[in-house]
Amino acid sequence: MGLLTGLTVFVLAIFVGFEIITKIPPTLHTPLMSGSNAISGITVVGAILAAGADHGWFACLLGMIAVALAMINVVGGFLVTNRMLEMFRRK
Repeated sequence: MGLLTGLTVFVLAIFVGFEIITKIPPTLHTPLMSGSNAISGITVVGAILAAGADHGWFACLLGMIAVALAMINVVGGFLVTNRMLEMFRRK
């Protein structure tokens, strides 16, 4: 029952995330992305905890994939934020 619940939450999270991202206008996307870096950091911590938990090799594999994807999100967010801030610096 736990696997089915987890898959249901995962699919619903994908759907909700896609719907939210597609509804945000481009002018708001960059500031919101820079603000979401803290949330992504929390996701990295949760993914590390999931990867390190002793629940079997498959859970560890999913945890490692989650760590990699969350870190890509964090680094990408910081790069976009840095680029946005460069636009406002005096030359």
